[in-house]
Amino acid sequence: MFEMPQEMGLIAIAARQTEGKGRGRNAWLSPAGCALSTLLVSIPLRSNLGQRIPFVQHLMSLAVVEAVRSIPGYQDINLRVKWPNDIYYSDLMKLGGVLVNSTLMGETFYILIGCGFNVTNSNPTICINDLIAEYNKEYGAELKPLRADCLIARTVTVLEKLIDTFQDQGPDGVLPLYYKYWAHSAQQIRLGGEEGPKVWIVGLDDSGFLQVHQEDGKVVTVHPDGNSFDMLRNLIVPKRL
Repeated sequence: MFEMPQEMGLIAIAARQTEGKGRGRNAWLSPAGCALSTLLVSIPLRSNLGQRIPFVQHLMSLAVVEAVRSIPGYQDINLRVKWPNDIYYSDLMKLGGVLVNSTLMGETFYILIGCGFNVTNSNPTICINDLIAEYNKEYGAELKPLRADCLIARTVTVLEKLIDTFQDQGPDGVLPLYYKYWAHSAQQIRLGGEEGPKVWIVGLDDSGFLQVHQEDGKVVTVHPDGNSFDMLRNLIVPKRL
């Protein structure tokens, strides 16, 4: 990947995945029906995004959601982003995720963005086309099912625009759209376990980390590398590595 011209794009796409890598030691099996890709992106170190690399995973998650909800008629499909790197149905069920690996060579970050999200396979949980079918049933609509290859193409196109906006305007250029789709507005959670301190989610800080408001009035930052967000129990707990 280091031999590729920086202006040239490179993406690997798979129909199935048998040895997918997740955060920590998580492993993933992805059957047919998922949109699976690894995208190479080059980011100058001395740029808005180069100084805030944790935002890359947020931009990719946002790109997936925007790729679906920016299609005319599909804007109310309840697909959302979950901190730090997941795509969710509402705040109920995971549909996909993002894993970012970066290497700094000289003045350039070479970033591999792995992304997978379930488009057409209803098992073992739910897929994007299930959400579309449910929307059609509830509202009497006739939205067509979507294809994995089309959504990968749309996602990459949206990501390119989000990166350009971020490089021009910094976090403020993309955060309004991110907050529009994220699953955590004013959410109350506990840190460290069920008996941990109670906090309220504020948003992302300038580096892309999660900010929470404590009961004593202080605002603190939670870093994703050492923590996992359990949406079902509203906990941020240390990852077991």
